[in-house]
Amino acid sequence: MSPPPSTSFFSVAIVLLGMMLPHSKAQLNATFYANTCPNVSSIVSNVVQQAFQSDSRIGASLIRLHFHDCFVNGCDASILLDNSSSILSEKFAAPNVNSIRGFGVVDNIKTAVENSCPGVVSCADILALAAESSVSQSGGPSWSVLLGRRDSLTANQAGANTAIPSPFEGLNNITAKFSAVGLNTNDLVALSGAHTFGRAQCRTFSNRLYNFSNTGNPDPTLNTTYLTTLQQICPQNGSGTALANLDPTTSDAFDNNYFTNLQNNQGLLQSDQELFSTPGAATITFVNNFSSNQTAFFQSFVQSMINMGNISPLTGSSGEIRSDCKKVNGS
Repeated sequence: MSPPPSTSFFSVAIVLLGMMLPHSKAQLNATFYANTCPNVSSIVSNVVQQAFQSDSRIGASLIRLHFHDCFVNGCDASILLDNSSSILSEKFAAPNVNSIRGFGVVDNIKTAVENSCPGVVSCADILALAAESSVSQSGGPSWSVLLGRRDSLTANQAGANTAIPSPFEGLNNITAKFSAVGLNTNDLVALSGAHTFGRAQCRTFSNRLYNFSNTGNPDPTLNTTYLTTLQQICPQNGSGTALANLDPTTSDAFDNNYFTNLQNNQGLLQSDQELFSTPGAATITFVNNFSSNQTAFFQSFVQSMINMGNISPLTGSSGEIRSDCKKVNGS
């Protein structure tokens, strides 16, 4: 297995990449807080590290927050807003309700950052930094996060219901959702590789275990031994809230085993396995490459995280810097 590329390589590559991205309204950059909050990365990293000590799932949860935020009108921390008289929270959209988590850790990060640099760092940038820290502390690559986002003044629950890819969707629909925010097939496969750590509730994949597509049989792309294991975790009349590892081999490590699992028909979610099992799909080449070359996966993952982080950020005088990530200032 190849070692992860060096941090210095990524630092250079990411800065250059940021200059080429077409989807950013304004230039994000890795030194945005160099004068106003120079220790922000280490502050975020320290809080994430503390969270890992009591919650092995938190890294996957934090990167998912960033992902689900960016796919709904851009990386603007709208996902963090609670319900109010004027806001229908994205937390209660179908892809998020009773599954999205990590808000308390984000609040802890915000408190620590505010204590050091009050009124300076956005919640949207905190999500991006927390995602990077989660990956690097789990054995994955490290990179210089591009910063300068501002926070939204509203949320879009209806948009969250339709824009976020579902584990039940076919590859064509998911590809279209990525394309709609400027992400290509390489981005789709690389970002799916974040399922190399974390957990999923039975309700997100139990349809594959017993009555797939109303056939009365399991999903034929499921490895039969793996199927038996999952049926034990998720009995047919269970609550649907039991958890299974997204990666059955190295559940808490960020590596390229996710792609080998797909080759072995051990993708947990339908949306995972279809990357490899859809006949003639353009995604298959990427799965094979990332499975055989962890360095290639890490490089593509970092580039794709930067691409995703550049989806329609609020910059300049747009939005605000929230003092509390859960609510708009003054509310």
